[in-house]
Amino acid sequence: MNLPNLFLADLGPALELSPTTLRDACFALRRNREDWLLRQRTRTLVEILAYTAEQWLEPGFGFREVALREGPGETGFGVATLSRGLDAFFRQLTVENLEALIVQDLGDVRRLDDFTSTAVEMRGGRRSLAVGPELLVHLTAGNLPNPALFSMVLGLLTRSAQVVKCPRRGALIPRLFAHSLAATESKLGSSLELVAWSHAEPGAASLEEALFEEAGCITATGGDEMLESVRRRIPQGKRLVAYGHRLSFGFISRESQSTYAMKRLVRAAADDVTAWNQLGCLSPHVYYVEEEAEGMAARFAGELAEELARRESTEPRGDLSTGEAAAIASRRTAYALRAAAASAVSERNLSGSLFFETSTSAQVWASEGSTAWTVVLDGDPRFKASCLNRFVYVKPVRGFDEVLRFAEPVRHQVSTVAVAAPDDRMDALSVRLARWGASRICPVGRMQDPPALWRHDGRPALGDLVAWTDLET
Repeated sequence: MNLPNLFLADLGPALELSPTTLRDACFALRRNREDWLLRQRTRTLVEILAYTAEQWLEPGFGFREVALREGPGETGFGVATLSRGLDAFFRQLTVENLEALIVQDLGDVRRLDDFTSTAVEMRGGRRSLAVGPELLVHLTAGNLPNPALFSMVLGLLTRSAQVVKCPRRGALIPRLFAHSLAATESKLGSSLELVAWSHAEPGAASLEEALFEEAGCITATGGDEMLESVRRRIPQGKRLVAYGHRLSFGFISRESQSTYAMKRLVRAAADDVTAWNQLGCLSPHVYYVEEEAEGMAARFAGELAEELARRESTEPRGDLSTGEAAAIASRRTAYALRAAAASAVSERNLSGSLFFETSTSAQVWASEGSTAWTVVLDGDPRFKASCLNRFVYVKPVRGFDEVLRFAEPVRHQVSTVAVAAPDDRMDALSVRLARWGASRICPVGRMQDPPALWRHDGRPALGDLVAWTDLET
């Protein structure tokens, strides 16, 4: 399949973008929004999105085939990892889920079409209409494709013209999604523009500033330093919806570690670690294992290592940059030296892996001959950020209080906590986590598979984008 040049990003690095080119594109997008997008009913847009998502789930869909053929080279994800991640995303884009999202965030599925009222508003003689930004600019991170795709979905639901700015090596799948929308409805594609440049390129700042001047609202996903730079450069009066760096972890209660439950739990944990190679903000850095007897955390870590070894044969991680591979090798070496210093080192093969054990309760299971996966059992319960790419810590704790105490340094950076606990503990644990600051609590195995109705960082996805007009009657 050869993609037509519908978007500026289709022209590749040979295109020399200028602020004037971007301003002209923004003018055309706003005009196309007035001519067609604003005239569409919510149900029509929802059905277009849901139909396009259904197409993406078909193995023979052309845009999907291109994504799986060319995506590994651009993204670094293996075909199986990429396929699983895209399936998880597009399964959520159903008519029912999208309409439920509108109701959840805006109170009524008609709220973007007409002045409507809830029962409370009706008693007060008031109706309201939610209005999306005239032009929505998305600054995407590029490490995962799904956040950029969902930003585009939200913008279409709010009937906003959109410019999606991607990094050079993160534009392929957003481009393919945009092309698939245009293939479903050509006029929908005319309300979208995709551009790609790297932050370090000459003139990048002036291009972004041109977009900021034209935008009604800017969404930005990235590191804290990048977001602070964006905040400083946005003109006064412009709205910024920012999603910064976040960390996630899991908790395994003592009641969840029966022999039967452990097998299922280990498979679910491996799902979390392998999904998007652990690169998203929702991926686990640490699993805290509540020990009733010594050795329970070691058992979990060992079985998780065996499962990750099996997954490497069916869903290989893919290649890493030299720097990423060196970071994993360095971290492994540090634990191996710690083992040697304890003078209690044993080495043996386990499922094609290396195994080091020390009397100081530091143990490492690692893929042999590669950096494909690593499990570290660390007796130090303090939270430690992983170097990612299927490198995960398992830390024993005596109770849930220790989890909150030792994760305190990253408390305000935590996004998702995966919990394996019986029903009679789950509610109490969840309330404590919510009041502690976690914005999402989910079962183990679902960390990188949030529902469409998920409130990103605890905020309403659509509610953050719209402005309200009240009609008093």
